[in-house]
Amino acid sequence: MGVIARQSIKGAIANYIGVAIGFYVSFFILTRYLTQEEIGLTRVMVDAAVLFSSLASLGSNASIVRFFPWFRDGGRHHGIFGWSLLLPLAGFSLFALIFLIFKAPLLEAYSVNAPLLADYFHLVPMLTFFALYVTVFETNASVLMRITVPKLVREVGIRLFNLAAYLLYGYRLISLDLFVCLFCGSYALAMLLNLFYLLKINRFDFSIFRIDRHFLTRDRVREVLRYTLFMTAAVLAGNIPLFNSLFLGAKAGLALTGVYTIASYVANVVEVPYRSLGAISRPVIAAAVKEERWDEVSRLARQVSLHQLLVSLLIFTLIWINIDALFTVIPNGADYAAGAVVVFVLGLAKVANSSLSIATDVLNYSRHYSRSLLFIALLTAAAIGFNQLLIPRMGIGGAAAATLAAYGIYFALLLAYLWWKLRVSLFSAAQLKVLALGGVLLLLGWAWSRWLAPLAGLPVVLDAALKTAVVAALAVVAVYKLAISQSVSDLLKKFLSAQ
Repeated sequence: MGVIARQSIKGAIANYIGVAIGFYVSFFILTRYLTQEEIGLTRVMVDAAVLFSSLASLGSNASIVRFFPWFRDGGRHHGIFGWSLLLPLAGFSLFALIFLIFKAPLLEAYSVNAPLLADYFHLVPMLTFFALYVTVFETNASVLMRITVPKLVREVGIRLFNLAAYLLYGYRLISLDLFVCLFCGSYALAMLLNLFYLLKINRFDFSIFRIDRHFLTRDRVREVLRYTLFMTAAVLAGNIPLFNSLFLGAKAGLALTGVYTIASYVANVVEVPYRSLGAISRPVIAAAVKEERWDEVSRLARQVSLHQLLVSLLIFTLIWINIDALFTVIPNGADYAAGAVVVFVLGLAKVANSSLSIATDVLNYSRHYSRSLLFIALLTAAAIGFNQLLIPRMGIGGAAAATLAAYGIYFALLLAYLWWKLRVSLFSAAQLKVLALGGVLLLLGWAWSRWLAPLAGLPVVLDAALKTAVVAALAVVAVYKLAISQSVSDLLKKFLSAQ
């Protein structure tokens, strides 16, 4: 676990640098210089590109992780990286053809409530291509246990480039057309940087992309293709939240989507740690699943789930107890305050997804991976159905509730199946302690805002900082005293002994 720990820490640092930049950009640049409709435009374009690129990848990113232990032979990889380039290219070609066929109906769906999107809809395929290969090169680096730089590119590089575009447009130095082009160009730059890094860690050896035809026997090709094509459907599980903005744009307009964008960014912070630990732990779990060491799989899965629950629930708590202060200090905050309900509901969904998504990885890497198609179909149908049902009735709150309800059904059935078939369980008594601790901290934050804050009469920012410090300190002490995690306790002891 040493490599996992080191890369996870580095990846988490990269993620939180990106979060800090994203926080500043989202709450003090976008809300000041862009209209709600323009924010909604960028969100719908990116979410559409991410969703389409996930489908165009033909499941190759998941198959790289699953089959890398099969292809690895000392320092040789027998062309798995070349395979990872060709499959997405084939998938993108298919997507481009489908896009051309259905472009008119798609435009019609947004023409009434989101006419601005029609002006830039032609850029979505280009943005899809860039987003596709950003992820492909990032995945190739992750199986080599080198995730830090790609995380910096995704979480920091793209945001900094977009910040420059926002400021240029905000000060009216460029037109909206050029701004949208620069916004899309940030993903092109990220793609090239990730490719450069992948070549660098392989000492610029282009032969890593050469497919070893002697190693790829007919049986191996058949197994890889079967799994890869199956994962084309399975990738929908990780992109269910994208349906929210796409449905909102079509049914409620880009302005309301802009409000949802700002609120959902706050909720997305909850999921940041999983992006690092999940990316670096998947290859280890895939290797354990391949050898059918189910006790080890359960141990790893419980460890990942517990720490993700601990971290994500603490982050959610600190966000929620300060939500009113957040909408008070940001520019035009009153226009976005309606998104508080999105932060709460979608934040809970992110906590659930962060702590339980490892179950999806376990099933997908096992010999029962084909069964996950049923779960994905159910999740997708539930997400679409709940969005259709709840958005007209509840607006942006309905979009968030749709995600939470869909995840609830999906994970309940998935976890039951894993225990039934593989005897793999993610649950432990420590997780009950974490949930109880989260409830107590939320109650404390509510009591502070209800009674202590009015009595103290402190400025909003100072009150929020003091409340955050107190709640975070109590959380650390409770985690240590309750012995929730031996790893965290050892880390705290080491930190305290160094003081």
